[in-house]
Amino acid sequence: MGITIVQKSDLSRPQVGAKKALVLAGGAISGGAFKLGGLAALDRYLGNMTVNDFDIYTGISAGAFLAAPLAAGIDADEMVEAFVGDPTRMPRFRSWDFYYPNYSEMWSRPAAFFKDMALMGPRASVRLLKALPSRLPTILSRSRDFIFDPGLETAEALIEPIMQGLSEGDVRTYGWLPSGLFDNRRIEAYIRNGLERNGLPNDFRQLKLKRGKSLYIGATNINTAQGAVFGHDEDHSVTISEAVQASTAIPGFFKPARIGAAGREQDYVDAAVRKTANISVAVRHGAQLVVCYNPFRPFVNYRHRLVSDDRSSIADLGIGVILNQAFRTLLHSRLRLGIEKLKLDEHFRGDVILIEPTETDARFFGMNPIAFWERRAAAEHGFESVKQSLSRHHDTLRTVFSSYGIKVDLHAIGDVLRRSHLTPPEIEGEEGRKRESKPPRLRVVAGGGR
Repeated sequence: MGITIVQKSDLSRPQVGAKKALVLAGGAISGGAFKLGGLAALDRYLGNMTVNDFDIYTGISAGAFLAAPLAAGIDADEMVEAFVGDPTRMPRFRSWDFYYPNYSEMWSRPAAFFKDMALMGPRASVRLLKALPSRLPTILSRSRDFIFDPGLETAEALIEPIMQGLSEGDVRTYGWLPSGLFDNRRIEAYIRNGLERNGLPNDFRQLKLKRGKSLYIGATNINTAQGAVFGHDEDHSVTISEAVQASTAIPGFFKPARIGAAGREQDYVDAAVRKTANISVAVRHGAQLVVCYNPFRPFVNYRHRLVSDDRSSIADLGIGVILNQAFRTLLHSRLRLGIEKLKLDEHFRGDVILIEPTETDARFFGMNPIAFWERRAAAEHGFESVKQSLSRHHDTLRTVFSSYGIKVDLHAIGDVLRRSHLTPPEIEGEEGRKRESKPPRLRVVAGGGR
């Protein structure tokens, strides 16, 4: 496993002019880094195109964080360096960009708590006095029952009208706790600054005009519980970087992202609350070849590979591991359901290539999704994971990609994630193979296009 292929097109006929989409699911930090390493391997595998040459990009959560710069023309190797090395075009993504405390609510919410506590007694007394006349007969009757037959049931019956009187008319919700531990405004600033320093638009419609790429980013409106899709022909009322901020707002970890025009702001949280990958958005916009990358899938504990002799089940490893498995199961099952629906959709005659970790990848399963210090190991493991999966499925993939005019080359992947770690002869050899199979590419520089 590792790659699932849904093949519905007629591969005997070239798919001339077919739209190609790159769909990136979420993954937080370790999942995003794992996905980034895998994208670097895929980028080298695609002989005559790169991961910057798809027609449609859709991303949610960590996938949105990667899809935006990729659609704008920042290549996979530069994004790898931005995460784990020394970037030249993008800013270095630092722990402070991810773990930026929610300072404002950490001060304001406790202050509101003490204020409400000071006023709670007087407010409760007023409400009880207002409600007492209408509830007095019931209270007296139940008091007599309790006196003659004291017990739990008669005590509950007596307390019920009193408590109803205390709470009646109080529709306020005491928001004493912060809406999230951290604030992801620095993620918005990171994407915005990265685009600006390379002369790239931070606007969905301008990106479509300049690069010819369609970028779609998903989020969840926390007030309506409905999904939102931002894009040049969807909701384009916010910037690309603001859409990324909305999509990456992990509930509880980050405060909801409040974005939009003044007076019409909306609060958004992570798109993964409703969707796992948004393949349907790419298909709805005409994609016929969909390459989807989902880093989170549940671990299948065959023969107890994950645990030691004295702990033979995932259940023996504590609440953290159980929740990890549960959330992965939820995300993966939704994605598989979407894939199955696509198989049955008579209107879709294209192909889907789903890239995931293997179901027995204990090393990646053991990585904390929000551990910034795991990013380097996750990226390197993602590179190796995808390289092995591409090798196992190379014959089938070559047939599918060839139908869309894409050449593939296993040898071009190489053995190291970061190009900066290649020796000069290795760089020369790999770049030579690329020059033979790929057309020349223009690099985006400050103030310029490509």
